[in-house]
Amino acid sequence: MKLIFKFIKPHWKLCAVTVLLLIVDVTGTLFISTLAAEMLNQGTSGASLEALLRTGITMAVVSVLSSVCAILGGYACAALSARVGKDMRVALYNKSLKLSIYDFRQFGTASITTRTVSDITTIQFALTSFIQMVLPVPVIFIVALALAFSLDIEMGFILLAVVAVVFVLALFIMKSASPLFKRLQKLLDRMTTILLENITGVRVVRAFNNETREENRMGTAFSNYAQTSIKANRWFANLDGLSFLFINFFVVIVYWLSGGRISSGHLQIGDITAVIGYALMVLFFLMMAQMVILTMPRALECCSRVQAVLDHTPEIQDLVSENPKASDEKGDEVLAFRDVSFRFADAEEDTLSHLNFICKRGETTAIIGGTGSGKSTVASLILRFHDVTGGSVCLNGTDIRQMTQRHLRDHLAYVQQKAWLFSGTVADNLRYSNKNASEKDMMHAADVAQAGDFIRSLPEGLNSYVAQGGTNFSGGQKQRLSIARAPVKKPELYIFDDSFSALDFKTDAALRKALAKETKDAAVLIIAQRVSTIQHANQIVVLHEGQMAGIGTHDELLKTCPVYREIYESQTKEAQEA
Repeated sequence: MKLIFKFIKPHWKLCAVTVLLLIVDVTGTLFISTLAAEMLNQGTSGASLEALLRTGITMAVVSVLSSVCAILGGYACAALSARVGKDMRVALYNKSLKLSIYDFRQFGTASITTRTVSDITTIQFALTSFIQMVLPVPVIFIVALALAFSLDIEMGFILLAVVAVVFVLALFIMKSASPLFKRLQKLLDRMTTILLENITGVRVVRAFNNETREENRMGTAFSNYAQTSIKANRWFANLDGLSFLFINFFVVIVYWLSGGRISSGHLQIGDITAVIGYALMVLFFLMMAQMVILTMPRALECCSRVQAVLDHTPEIQDLVSENPKASDEKGDEVLAFRDVSFRFADAEEDTLSHLNFICKRGETTAIIGGTGSGKSTVASLILRFHDVTGGSVCLNGTDIRQMTQRHLRDHLAYVQQKAWLFSGTVADNLRYSNKNASEKDMMHAADVAQAGDFIRSLPEGLNSYVAQGGTNFSGGQKQRLSIARAPVKKPELYIFDDSFSALDFKTDAALRKALAKETKDAAVLIIAQRVSTIQHANQIVVLHEGQMAGIGTHDELLKTCPVYREIYESQTKEAQEA
């Protein structure tokens, strides 16, 4: 509940107006029952037409006022819920941007998506229902009981007893059903995960004829969710039935007792109508509150899940609020790894151990190694997707942990192995690294990335449509567009994480030649598996099982590094056989 109060607090004025309007609405409804009873008593006692007319006009005015307040209260409640939901989603989205890769693995991508979309929608619905159906209950209860006791003390005590029994039943059933709703949210996460896997991996499923297996897996997830939902709903079905039983029981008792009390002069016919009206009003809102209670355990669990993300301390945090001036000084040494070691939080041994190398301005540094040698982890450390566990990574002579992540990444351009394009246009994707880039800048960057010719061949050029993930382009086209984002930014350090693997050798060579001219005032770090891609680099770092097996030029490593020579010979032999 603290989460709800936290996000309602900025909108407390709207919340207060909403509650006030709804209270006026329900109080007016009770007052109408009192006026109706008074009119009935006036009619049976032979009151004048003027008195009946006055009472009728008062009822009409109260009815109109109550209706207007109900409409305005409903609108204000919907607006409040929408604003709270928006603020929650913004907060959750902003927090997710601060989470590291390891943090995301803890929660799961599917779970983060479910919390942002489904969980907050559940919270919004519960908030709206709570304000409209639960908050007015104490007011109705107090006013109705006061009016009932003012008419007849015995009737008041009967009403109090019935309401108390229904209230205790509701609390008991909510407590019993709460664990089921906690389980429902976990099952919903499971369904989302399996569904996402099946949709994104549909080609793999079909290629291996595993449709039946996936159908069974999905069916099991759906079945578990359905069975748990049925168990939870049974509790509330029983509560509805018992509530109706007690309502009818109260009405029977009132009619049974009223006959003698009317004949003795303690009650009038209108008073009996009013008491039953109060009871039905109170019990109606109690039943509506029970329906809201159906959503409360689930909403509270959703609140806990959202709160867990918002309260999570990110693995990577900015240790300073301002950036050191030293980081902006341009020297020959752009990036330096100084005795760097790294170990994942759940690992038993280091992934990288004692790395030492320097990337200089105007030079190309390459990293090569076998699968699992830690090449891509090097790029993650530079970008602070992870923090080193030993040593330091320095940019322009300053430890990157002593600068903000935004400042660090402003100096870098990163091209990952898997090309990813966003839905929009080609220009939108190229401007992703520099929103102020002109068409001339974009086309120059595209020419450097060997993408200029195919962009010009598109019907609308830079304004051509790009589907989500770039699915309307080939793998090579996507890769070249992804690479083109880097020169658009004009950074101090270019990082290419096995970005040339989707290119043919001719395009690879032309791109590297164009990049050499483009990056003469910056440092370049290339992570690759193909020796042909990096053999002209100024220095090559060879990794083997997370350690440096050698560093030097291509010719030097062929003489001094067995690991590099083995990689080179295996690729040369494959090329000859091909």
